[in-house]
Amino acid sequence: MNIDYDVAVVGAGPIGLATAVLLARQAGFGSARVAVFDRRIPDSLDRVRELPMDLRVFALSRASEKILRAADAWADVIATRAEPFERMQVWHADVPPHGGDALVFDAAEIGERDLGVIAENNVLQAALAGAARRAGVQLVAGDVTALDQERDAAVLHAGERQVRVRLVVGADGAQSRVRELAGLSATRTDYGQTAIVAMVSTERSHEHTAWQRFLGDGTLAFLPLKDAHSSIVWSLPTARAEMLLAATPAAFERELEKDFDGALGKVQLASERLKFPLWRLSASAYVTERVALVGDAAHVVHPLAGQGANLGLLDAAALADVLAEGLKAREDPGAIRLLRRYERWRRSENDLMSGAIDVFDRLLARGTGRLATFAQRGMPWVNRSTLAKRVFIERAMGLAGELPAAAR
Repeated sequence: MNIDYDVAVVGAGPIGLATAVLLARQAGFGSARVAVFDRRIPDSLDRVRELPMDLRVFALSRASEKILRAADAWADVIATRAEPFERMQVWHADVPPHGGDALVFDAAEIGERDLGVIAENNVLQAALAGAARRAGVQLVAGDVTALDQERDAAVLHAGERQVRVRLVVGADGAQSRVRELAGLSATRTDYGQTAIVAMVSTERSHEHTAWQRFLGDGTLAFLPLKDAHSSIVWSLPTARAEMLLAATPAAFERELEKDFDGALGKVQLASERLKFPLWRLSASAYVTERVALVGDAAHVVHPLAGQGANLGLLDAAALADVLAEGLKAREDPGAIRLLRRYERWRRSENDLMSGAIDVFDRLLARGTGRLATFAQRGMPWVNRSTLAKRVFIERAMGLAGELPAAAR
């Protein structure tokens, strides 16, 4: 039987590229046995450096840093406009941003150099595309239009090509075509919110700190960037978000300063404004015969904790671990028995994080009633507890839970 590739990854975003590189470098599939299919091949890093800053940014955890090191991409990421953050400052709308009632996490408290790094989506994508080429991964331009799951192989239809592979990995986002073609359903819960993202300059320095305020009707985060700028992620009821998107820059800035309680002084827009509707998504299954899902194709979480990309990179590393073990035992990488090991591992971790994020959204960001009040008043107590803060920091940095080899 002719097999074109051992693994075909559909989706050339950061999660798909990371999956492909880890499979080629760590799982033992070897040169030219892994391919990535997408309608558009990512730009080179040199080209990205010439472009304006991407408004979509990620807060990469320590676990993600380790995974990107294992993928031979971290040096390029950290050298291209990335900004480490050393602290997180979180407070509720009922208390002032500065003072004992704000919850402060500091890397120094646990002996770390930083809590994470803010990096652009297109930088991460370009760095991983370069790593993929160095690892011998084939990058193929073409839309996936059909998928046939046979007993001994999967047949992927991409553009004018048909390729036979042992495993197809769906890394093609929340609207995953692979998930649909494989017959896997997904449960989607609409938050009734829209996130506004933009780049701003502030009167006062961001102090290498990620700032977040729970508003009562949403969440506002300021993430530190190079050149004293910040990236905002402003999650609000959709009706209000649409009004703010239509407002003049001056009116938008006034509302932004008010919702941020003047924590960094005057704020000025430094880019256009983009919007993203918010929902939670969970695939009915992460795997089926000869198909596995990673990242947003398998799960989407609320952005308030900045964990979406980090969870996806952990998926990529975990799948590489499982397939590496299977390869050593001469198991078929597309066999459902093998793939279910990956599903059991990552679904439990992802469901735990997704549930925790939803609790924060319901109780802290938008909560009313006794339980929400108790949670909001408990934030200063957490701030005074070294143990509680360590638990939060380690989970946010990806240093807790069952970690794949690349993240340790």
